[in-house]
Amino acid sequence: MPRPSDSVVRAITMDGAFRVITALTTETVRGAVAVQAATGATAQRLGELITGAILVREAMAPNLRVQAIVKGAAGHGSLVADSHPDGTSRGLVNLGKGATAESAVEIGGGSLLQVMRTLPSGMLHQGVVEIPTEGGISAGLMAYMQESEQVVSMIAVATLIGEDGVGASGGYLVQLLPEVERGPLMVMTERLKDFERLDDVLAHEGASADVLLGELLYGMPFSRLDDSPLSFSCRCSELRVMATLASLPRSDIEEMVTDGKVLDIRCDYCGKDYQVSPSQLRSLLTTS
Repeated sequence: MPRPSDSVVRAITMDGAFRVITALTTETVRGAVAVQAATGATAQRLGELITGAILVREAMAPNLRVQAIVKGAAGHGSLVADSHPDGTSRGLVNLGKGATAESAVEIGGGSLLQVMRTLPSGMLHQGVVEIPTEGGISAGLMAYMQESEQVVSMIAVATLIGEDGVGASGGYLVQLLPEVERGPLMVMTERLKDFERLDDVLAHEGASADVLLGELLYGMPFSRLDDSPLSFSCRCSELRVMATLASLPRSDIEEMVTDGKVLDIRCDYCGKDYQVSPSQLRSLLTTS
């Protein structure tokens, strides 16, 4: 049986009470985790953060970029998730100085979640919240939506890690709309209590964003709005590398040209290597 492709699905209940977004992110997370050589709790948290960034983007800025950053307790390490409107996402792990392969970015007890999203004007909207001591990345995302976006949402994200790495990953966001009444709210609240084991749904063979949507809204009439594919991909390129170098002070570029060595630059997100020759650097001096 072919594995379902990563995708995000959007729907609204027919009574106008809830907007629901579900996502399967298994292959996306596998790609990011593999490049970052993340394992254990770090791989799990990176996967959950990537899924969360996708859900926040879909809810608040579907046509714009969202970046989510977790800063570990006491400043020990960080995780970055970068989600773009074309459905591609990437991640970054920084375990900090002195970290070992078994180290993990600690969540809760002073850890912070920072979310930045691009506004239509080109400016950035930024919010920072402390991640609750319980509930992990999911709790941090709900705190962000409530405190920074002023939107009441119920969010759950999960990444399952097994002996062979990422087994499955996904999540959902349920947003309360102004039309919600007490009855439907109580039904949804009880439904989500029964749905606390998101892991069980994701672990089931054939799990998909649509399966997740169907489980969440079982027995509740809803309209499936649309869906879009998700994947792991990095946006680095030689052009972006040269643009970054061009932003350096002219004196720094001149020094590198005089040194005469080929620059070796590696993308932290995907591990791709770029070589910049002295002649390429020299061309920056004629345009800077």
